[in-house]
Order: sequence, then C-alpha cells, then structure tokens
Amino acid sequence: MADFQKQTVQWFPGHMAKTRRIIRDSLKLVDGVVEIVDARIPYSSSNPELGRMIKDKPRIILLNKCDLADPSATKMWIDYYRSHNKFALAVDCRSGKGLNLFSKTVSSALSEVIKRNEQKGMQGKALRLMVVGIPNTGKSSFINRMAKNSKAKVADKAGVTRQQQWFAVGNGIELLDTPGVLWPKFDDTMVGDKLAFTGAVKDTVTDMQSLSCRLLEILSETHPQAILQRYKLDSIDGLQGWEIFELIGRKRGFLIKGGEIDYERTAVMLCDEFRGGRLGKITLELPRI
Repeated sequence: MADFQKQTVQWFPGHMAKTRRIIRDSLKLVDGVVEIVDARIPYSSSNPELGRMIKDKPRIILLNKCDLADPSATKMWIDYYRSHNKFALAVDCRSGKGLNLFSKTVSSALSEVIKRNEQKGMQGKALRLMVVGIPNTGKSSFINRMAKNSKAKVADKAGVTRQQQWFAVGNGIELLDTPGVLWPKFDDTMVGDKLAFTGAVKDTVTDMQSLSCRLLEILSETHPQAILQRYKLDSIDGLQGWEIFELIGRKRGFLIKGGEIDYERTAVMLCDEFRGGRLGKITLELPRI
C-alpha cells in the first residue's frame, strides 16, 4: 500500500493551445473577465496565464463552492485579491449564494467602461464579460444560474466560433462562455494533487488509492481533528497517509474475502466525502503574501 504514495497525477491539458487562442481572440469582444475558481484551492484552480492575457481588462474572481471552504480562509483570499486591485466574491453557484452581489460588483469593476460609454452617448450599453474557469469549478452552473437555466441565449456575434455562446443575464450584462481546460502550473508539484482532490482532474486518469493516501497525509497535518471525528479514530499521531487509509477502511468495514481491505471502495468513499464537505469546511491553500 505504501507504494501508492509515490505515484503522481498525470496532466492531460487537452486543447490548451486552441483554448488559449479562443480566449485571446475573444478578449477584443468583451469589456471584462469573470474567472471562476474553487474556493478550496483558489491558486491551483486559477489560470496562471490569464493576467498576462487580459492585460488591463477588469477582472472579477468568483470563489465558487464557498460552502465547502473555510470561511476565514475565503475572507483572507477576498482581502488578498482586493489588495491587488481585483474584485472578488464568495459564491456558491449551485444554490445561488452570493450571486445577488454580482451585478453590483460588475458595475464597480467596469465603472470606467460605463463612464466611457456614457461619454460616447451609449448609456445603458450592454456590458460584455467573458467567463473562464477550469473544468469542475462551476462555470456552467454560474452561467445557467445567471441566465435562468440557459433560456436567454444571445444571437451569435461576429468573430466568435459557434462553440461559444452569449447569454443575457439581466441588468445589462451579457456573458460569453469559453471552453474549460486545465492549465498546469509546472512550478508547483502539489497543484496536480489539489486539482485531483477536488475533482477537477477526472478520476479515470488518476490512481484513486494513491490520491486518497496523499489527501490523508495532508489533512493529518492541517486538519487532524476532521479525520478523527469523521472516522471515529482514537489517534493518527505519527501515521503515514496509507496507514490512516487502512485504519479508515477497517473502521468502516470495507473488507473483502480474507479480511483484506477493499482499497478501491475505501478510496472512492474518502474522495467523495472530502469533495462533499463531510469532513468539514476545508481550504487547502492560503494566499501567498
């Protein structure tokens, strides 16, 4: 079982070049950008190239799945973004939590654009925003929630591929959807793991057992009480991830013939429970101040 610890998440960036080109070409059509990140891993789930690509375009960051993240950590992230002149909101796109502030945030972030439009006699002109985000951060949930389940599509606009869609979401705001793609940060070996922990990397391309052990290794250092309370363990002091994994498998009674642990079932359960917030509200990374 200890060998599982040595395996690493393999990157499958897919159509990165195509997506990069689509984003670059679409920027000339929009007034600003909405980036959706996972509130549990804001750094790892962000596009590392976005700042360079959008240049001086206004940027709004939505920390999605905030109900699964540590509220104090989310506040730290919002303060961090604001200190870097970025607009940020804590939201949950499935329930709609926090999205009532979206229109107001857009007005603040795009105040200069609104002012320029008014000076040109185009008061009330629609504000166009491009929505970006890696897979499983909630981009589709956000657009569907804002566009009332995608019923308000805007007609095709010149210069945009047919795969892209415009959505009118009220209050003079239009959203442009873009493909979701992973943007690996090769300078940080933990990024792949964090994306896999939260489900951004498909489980079919990862070793779930190895992944679960690495997750337990991290949580045993940062949130040991979450493990003890959820799995009713007496102590995990000094134990490695795979040892905690086996303790949990036995505690849950996930056994097969001969009393061996059902490793696959245990791994799937651990990942599902973390992703579903059953271990508590956990944030895996804090701002790099």
